[in-house]
Amino acid sequence: MTNGGPESSPTKNQRREATREKAKELRDAQRKRDLRNKIFLQGGLVLAIVAVVVGITFVITSAIRPPTAGPSNMASDGIVVGQQLKAAQTSAIPAGSDPKPTQIDPNVPNIRIYVDYLCPICGEFEKANSEQLATWAENGTATVEYHPIAILTGRSAGTQYSLRAANAAACVANYAPDSFFVFSTLLFDDQPEEGTEGHSDDELSAIAKTALGSGEESPGGSTLSSISKCIDDGTYKTWVQESTDRATTQPVPNSNLEKVKGTPTVLVNDKQYTGSITDPKEFQAFVLSVASETYAQSSSTATPTPTEIPAG
Repeated sequence: MTNGGPESSPTKNQRREATREKAKELRDAQRKRDLRNKIFLQGGLVLAIVAVVVGITFVITSAIRPPTAGPSNMASDGIVVGQQLKAAQTSAIPAGSDPKPTQIDPNVPNIRIYVDYLCPICGEFEKANSEQLATWAENGTATVEYHPIAILTGRSAGTQYSLRAANAAACVANYAPDSFFVFSTLLFDDQPEEGTEGHSDDELSAIAKTALGSGEESPGGSTLSSISKCIDDGTYKTWVQESTDRATTQPVPNSNLEKVKGTPTVLVNDKQYTGSITDPKEFQAFVLSVASETYAQSSSTATPTPTEIPAG
């Protein structure tokens, strides 16, 4: 039997020293973990604070958008189309100014339509009545006043189609007002489904080109170029947001409505149409009824009372 030397059997002091070293290593490792976690926590807090600040800044800047001038020919926040489908010429709404309601002529009913170009019910109304509306406006039997608004901006897979389409309509109103009715009709003829991306800006420009016709209204297509740039730049997006806010939060001019609650909202003079969206005969009867009632209430006797609204 051989006795063990110092190498094979650590002394009591050596074991104590080894224990101290191990404890020190554990403490150092814990301090490093604590420091790392502190850094991560502070970094996370900084990122969270930055995100909150960015969010608050976006909300504030959105809520206090600097006012901008509106498009020409939309002084009422809408464009009035009359005889030969020509638009009433008006100056632009100055930045920060209020729109001017369209004056109602008792002899010529004004059909005012608040539309969102992504709204499927608006599409149904247009498909049922656009030909009739075109006939009335072209013959001078009635005027048709379109108010493009954007209440479905968040329902186009992130592309803000409602806002972009209304901006495009404002661009056409500004640069080629007499093509507005056709442009608006084309947007509904090829209306995207709610929840899809909708037409791109290039496609909106192509629709404008079709509305303007092959001549593009001026040599070299300068009008179309101006419209395309206006669409690409989103020139009237802020105005669309402002006019949408006015329509959906303020009393509707020349009516008893507290606000526009949805689209389409259709008014004939100051009366809201609440009948069938898809029955053109019912709508025609309503227009004739309101036109006769407006004339009867007017003191004007210069023109005979309307007795017939030709069918589209």
